[in-house]
Amino acid sequence: QVQLVESGGAMVQPGGSLRLSCAASGFAFSIRTMRWYRQRPGKERELVAFITNDGGRTNYADSVKGRFTISRDNNKNMVYLQMNSLEPEDTAVYYCSTEFPGSVAWGQGTQVTVSS
Repeated sequence: QVQLVESGGAMVQPGGSLRLSCAASGFAFSIRTMRWYRQRPGKERELVAFITNDGGRTNYADSVKGRFTISRDNNKNMVYLQMNSLEPEDTAVYYCSTEFPGSVAWGQGTQVTVSS
């Protein structure tokens, strides 16, 4: 079955960096656009970044542009989110996701806390 497993979340100080990973299985990873979402405390889930199946196109939320980088390794069925210059406002549960006709798959999420 489709499985997305995020890892890499942690508590970090403002200005720090983290790299989130998402391991995908159970589907043809190399043909799917992959997305990272986050849900900040008291807020709705929001799209952070996406990357097309071949990595040829990426896009970012304005709030993370220039600080976050999404990438993927189709040989390993992995998608990554490199987060630099982290701010307290980046505190959230981060989710990996992909879409299929008629459905959306989500991971369980990984907690990122940015605090001094």
